[in-house]
Parts: sequence; structure tokens; C-alpha cells
Amino acid sequence: MAASPIVSREPKPFASVLIANRGEIAVRLIFACQELGIRAIAVYSDADRDAPHVRLADAAYRIGPPPARESYLNIPAIIAAAQASGTEAIHPGYGFLSENAEFADACAEASIVFIGPPPSAIRAMGSKTAAKRAAESVGTPTVPGYMGTARDLRTLQREAARIGYPVLLKATAGGGGMGQRAVERPEDFAEALASVQREALASFGDSAVFFEKLIVAPRHVEFQILGDMHGHMIHLGERECSIQRRRQKVIEESPCVALTPELRAEMGAAAVRAAQAVGYYNAGTCEFLLAEDGSYYFLEMNTRLQVEHPITEQVTGVDLVHLQLAIAAGRPLELTQEQISPRGHAIEARLYAEDPAQGYLPSSGRILVFAPPLAPGVRVDAGVSAGGEVSMNYDPMLAKLIVSAEDRSAAIDRLRWALDHFAVLGVTTNIPLLRAITDEPDFQAGQTNTAFLETHDLARGKASTQMDTETALVAAALWETLAQSTTSAATNGSTGASRRGPFNPWARGAAAMGAGGERRFIYTDATGHRRVVTLRAQPGTGAYHAWVDDAPYRFGEATSSDEGEPTALSALIERLPGPGDALTLCAEDGSRETLYLARRDYEILVWRRGAVTMLAKPRPLDVETATQGGEAQTGAQTLRAPMAGTIIKVNAQAGDVVAERQTVVVLGAMKMEHAIVAPHAARVRRVAHAAGDVVPGGEALVELEPLDG
Repeated sequence: MAASPIVSREPKPFASVLIANRGEIAVRLIFACQELGIRAIAVYSDADRDAPHVRLADAAYRIGPPPARESYLNIPAIIAAAQASGTEAIHPGYGFLSENAEFADACAEASIVFIGPPPSAIRAMGSKTAAKRAAESVGTPTVPGYMGTARDLRTLQREAARIGYPVLLKATAGGGGMGQRAVERPEDFAEALASVQREALASFGDSAVFFEKLIVAPRHVEFQILGDMHGHMIHLGERECSIQRRRQKVIEESPCVALTPELRAEMGAAAVRAAQAVGYYNAGTCEFLLAEDGSYYFLEMNTRLQVEHPITEQVTGVDLVHLQLAIAAGRPLELTQEQISPRGHAIEARLYAEDPAQGYLPSSGRILVFAPPLAPGVRVDAGVSAGGEVSMNYDPMLAKLIVSAEDRSAAIDRLRWALDHFAVLGVTTNIPLLRAITDEPDFQAGQTNTAFLETHDLARGKASTQMDTETALVAAALWETLAQSTTSAATNGSTGASRRGPFNPWARGAAAMGAGGERRFIYTDATGHRRVVTLRAQPGTGAYHAWVDDAPYRFGEATSSDEGEPTALSALIERLPGPGDALTLCAEDGSRETLYLARRDYEILVWRRGAVTMLAKPRPLDVETATQGGEAQTGAQTLRAPMAGTIIKVNAQAGDVVAERQTVVVLGAMKMEHAIVAPHAARVRRVAHAAGDVVPGGEALVELEPLDG
């Protein structure tokens, strides 16, 4: 990549900067400050007391309990932390208060520099309706819609009918894909409007909404702009962010394959004009919808640093955070438009703690293994680490995987490799989905749009990411055999694998594994089938033979003169930070493969080549199960919370009859609303919770019974 023509680092822009954020963006900002010799100050909620951004900062201040409204959205608490630390400036990152003009005002009143645009520009562009007017004032085309002040249901329904369905409801103060609903039919409008208003009020403190004509399956293309306080502004090229779920981006890349040099220049100039129209400075992004015929429409402006800013950095060689700091200190932007000459191709994939196969339900819990890939051209911006908790209070993004290469094809190959080597255990992730996208011919050909995930059946991943269950079973058995000896070695200060321990045949002979030097392990696989793994130690060789359900297990390219013989395997364990281990299988012919394993209650989780297999171990009978002989079947069906969250709304009460797919309860978790629906027509027997109740994952919410009684 080209060397960055960055402003001089001496003298440093500020002595100290407080980062008013959490997660991977807080870590990114801390590193950027420390690189310039700036003291980085973190803030944290009680849920983040031991989070990576807190550990990495030069100082950290508690700002409140876990809910964002009481911590990361608590302006007085953040200003108080800044004053207590003596910091000169605050960087808001993205999300939370990054586009809050009142927060920028509060910083100014406290004589603290807000690292971002002026409050007037935040107000002008932070409102989607005002942003559209500003864009229109400089001749930028916008999507037809309704932005009037009358917001009663009847007026909104009439205007939607005038524009024509489908329409897209949006929170006026929204951002990051939050507070949006597509409405296909008039009869769905009222419920969708109420949902968007609730989500907007919860996320942004403002329930105002507007709507636009829904442009079907366009590309989502945005331009990075950067300007100083002296009137000089440039753009740093575009990013395509078309692959989205729930209006939030999943994969971004730069440059966009659909832009000609002429169209790129035209759209970039339009973005600069729109920003200049409101007196903008610092970093920002103008977003456009690009139709197949090359027409484009201004969508909105994000008055902050974007989640996907690393791919612009990778192709331009410019460190955007360093420049943000310099601009906020009043220095002129020394870059000219002619100096921006992108080269190569970069792609960013967002790793979420969620299950695409289950409607993208967020996944919370403890991270047992977090092992990112390390290689040239691979960058990982992460805000979590092994042993940490993924909380229901915040966005489920764990990390950003960024790859860069000389062209798009090479970047896709590098992304595919990196996904195959990114190990996460403990929470469900979208890695299989991301891996399936890289194999999809339409993605490889650059044929993407905002409906990509809706028109391609990729949520469950593809064969390339599926686990070899037999290998997972054998790895789990070997791990259970050797893990205790490794733990013992680690206690004595040793790193790597140990061959000592109570179940190790080399230390205590074949008798350590029972008669004949053999041990049997019983697991239940993901399909519910009982599987038996038999390990037999080979005395004097340091190897094992394995059978899965009495069939010999063969690994790698190993061969034997006796085709009925299993492969001779040895295994090494590496202790990792956190609760998980890496286990390397070694075959007699030299074949080797590393897997990651961790225990969660009565489950063993096995990662291999980007896929995760869950193996259940037999549970001991408890007193209730033993005495009652199991749960009686009554015909009733229980609807449970798919994750921990807060009950937003209850739409039924005991005795009501509900229709198939009718929303019975609305659950709020991880900044989103989740509808709990009736799987079929039924009568409500019992409602267990009311609006406002906080419930754990798996909690019973509603009991249904058949209509025939």
C-alpha cells in the first residue's frame, strides 16, 4: 500500500483523549492514540469492567451499570470522567453518542474538544429529513418519500398509498440500520410504524419517523469524506456495503466494481458538495443507493467514523483516526484530491455473535475460545477476548475481519482463508454464513445488491464449512484423555502439551486406559444420535488407534497394509488464554491438523476449519427426572425466550385464540426487537411475563394449548 501522506506527528495533537465507547472501536482508537504518544482514557459500564478496551487503556473510569442509557449514553457521567481524568478531547467512535449534537455541545461547554463535526452539522445531517433537504439544495438526487411534520397514523397511511408500496419506514434520528422496517402491504403499516417508533425511542431518544419509496435491490455505495476547519474537503473513494441483514452491513469492500471512473468522480463530488453545504469538517460518510441503470440517490450522511473505515485505510494508505485527531486540533488537511490514489482491493467481514440459521438471533454468553488468524494482508479489529462475556445489552458484533490484496479475486481468496482459520467457541457466530458468501458465484462475480442475502440461501452455510463429525468425535475423546495432564503441566509453569497424567498410557502404561489399554467415550451429536468413540493406546509408540461406532477411524492421507486398521494418531494440546485449548492431531504419515475445543457444562464444542460441532455428554440423572420418569406430555407447547432480554410488549392473554405466525410477545435484546410468534393456531393457556420484565434466555414466556382442548 502507498505510504500515508499523513500530517506531522510532532507535536502530538493532544496530550490525552477520552474514548466514549466500547468494543472493537474503542480498542482501535486506543491504539491510534498511543501510536501518537497520546494518553488514551477508557470508560466502562459494570458489564465491561474486564473488557479488552479497559485493560488496554492508560486509565479507565466507571460510568454506570450495564444498560447503555445509564452508561455509554449517559452524557453527564462521561463528561465527569473526562474532567476527572484531565483529558483535552473526547472521541465518540461510532454508535452511542457519536451523532448526538447535545453531547458535542456538552463537550464544548466543558471546554473539551469533540473529535468530530460541529454540532450544527450533526443536527443538519443527523436528521435524515434535514440531510435530504441539504442534499437536494446542491442538486443531489434523493429518493421520493414523505418528510412532513404531520405524523398521525391516518396521514402517514395516506402518504404511503400516494407514494406506492413497498415503502421503507425510518427513524428520523436513526443510524447503523437501526429503526428501519420495510412495509410491503397497507395492512402491515400500523404495526410496523409502532415497532419503528418504539425502537427509535429506545435507541435514539426520538420516536419521529419518515418513509421513502423502497428502491428494490439497489447497491449500497458510500463515499468517505474528510475536511478540515479551514474549508478544505476531499473524498477518499467509495465502499460498497450491499450485503446486509436487517439493514445492517455484513460485508463491505472497496472499490465498488460497478462504478466507472466518471461515475466515481461524479458521486464523490456530490458527497463533498452535500457535506460542504452544512459547514462540515472532520470525517464523515455520504451514503447512496445505486440502481442497476447507473442512477443514484442520496440516502443519508453519517456524521462520524464508520464501522467499515478500515477498508478505505487499506486501499488509500491513510490512517483516518490520526487525521481525525489532527483536524480536531485545528490543523489543516494537507492531502489534496489528486493525492488520493487507491490501489488494490480490500474487504471487511463483520463477525457477529448470532445464528443466521435461526433468523439471525443474537447469541450471548461466555467466549471460550477466540483465536483470530494471523497472516500478511489480514487485519482483525476485535473488542472481545477469550473468557469475556457477550452481553445482551450491546450490539452483537465481536470483531471485524479485514483483508487486502492486489485485486478483488486475491482479496476473496485471502478472506476465504482467514475465515477458515478464525476460531470462536462459546457463542454462535455468523462465520459459516460469511464463508458461504465467499463461495457464492454471484459474489465472486461482483453481482451484489441489498437483497443479496434474501435471494441467496446461504444462512446455514455450505458444504465447505460443514464439520467432519467423525474427526470432531475423535478429537473430543483425545482431548478428554489428555486435557487433565496438560492442565497439570500448566499449573507447574509448563507451556504446550504434556504427556503426563492419570489417563496417559505412556506415563502409567496401558492399564491407565482400562483393560487392554482402551477407553470408550459416549457423545450425542447434533442430529441427536448416540455416538461411541473407542481409543486404544499403542504401548511404546506414543500413539492411539480410534474407532467411531466400531468403524476404524482414518485421518489424513495415511495408509496401511491392512485396510481394516485405523490410523495411528498422536495428539498435542496447547493451552490458550481463556477456558479453551488447541489440539493438534498428528498422523503416522506426517499429516497434521489443529482443532480448538472447549467444555460448556455437559457439552464439548469442537472447532475445525471454520465450523463448530457441539457434542453432548451423558448427563447424570437428577432426583426429579429419576422419580418422575421424564416430563409428561400434556399437549401444551411453551414459547421460550431465544435469548436474555426485556419484554417490550405482550399481545395476548390467557384464553385468547391466536393465529399461526401471530406475534404473541415482542422481546428486546441487543438493540433489536424480536417477535415471538405462534407456530400454529392455538389457545393461550398462560402468559408468564408482562411488559418491562427482564428474562433470561430459555425462559418460558407463553404456554399454548390445542384449540380442540
